[in-house]
Amino acid sequence: MKKYVGWVVLLVGFLLSSQSMADAKDLIREQLHKADARIPIKSIEAAPLEGMYEVLLESGELLYAHEQGEYFLVGHLFRIDDQQGLVNVTEQSQNQMRVEALSDIAPEQMITYPAKGEKQATLRVFTDVDCPYCRQLHDEVDALNEMGVEVSYLAFPRSGPNTATYRTMVTIWCGETAEERVNLMDRVKSGSTIDNKTCENPVVEQLMLGQKIGVSGTPAMVLEDGTLIPGYMPAERIAQMLGLN
Repeated sequence: MKKYVGWVVLLVGFLLSSQSMADAKDLIREQLHKADARIPIKSIEAAPLEGMYEVLLESGELLYAHEQGEYFLVGHLFRIDDQQGLVNVTEQSQNQMRVEALSDIAPEQMITYPAKGEKQATLRVFTDVDCPYCRQLHDEVDALNEMGVEVSYLAFPRSGPNTATYRTMVTIWCGETAEERVNLMDRVKSGSTIDNKTCENPVVEQLMLGQKIGVSGTPAMVLEDGTLIPGYMPAERIAQMLGLN
């Protein structure tokens, strides 16, 4: 009988806790919309800090809210860990958000250079075909493939839609086969020009996705755990970050 009562107490406690959490989320949402009804809230979840909630906006930004919805913080939350030292909790949440966002992209919408031999790691790269450092990174792709790294490109024309760079990237993504798209990418990255063509393509969507997950320049590499690495890096250094060396 005592054991049964114990389970009832635990269940009631859980239900009350769940209701309290739901009430806090509703209150936070209400307060934010009271401040500005246009704030695009995607989700509200409990933060590691007691009494605080993590608010993810549709733009990909994170902010923290007190459970009563009166105080809000914008910035990075850090935690002291005995083994890891200073841990960026906000970045961990953003990494998970990137993993989820990139998992929704169909493989055929990316331009992929497969690993040679057994695949050891996957690297997603937001690229601009006219970016000098992107071309420098492209020269490292073959070496990465030899190390077992699959490299997949996503479009990020920095100049925006309806520009020369954008039209070139649309042409590349309009290649009829994966092989043709790779060939077009290689040609443009080496400095050659190609005749423009149009088709239904994901270039704008990928540009917007990049902006949403924190890409502000190119090249921008996203590791399998969602870590965002901005800028050029030689193959050996990338391999180290992927734990291959």
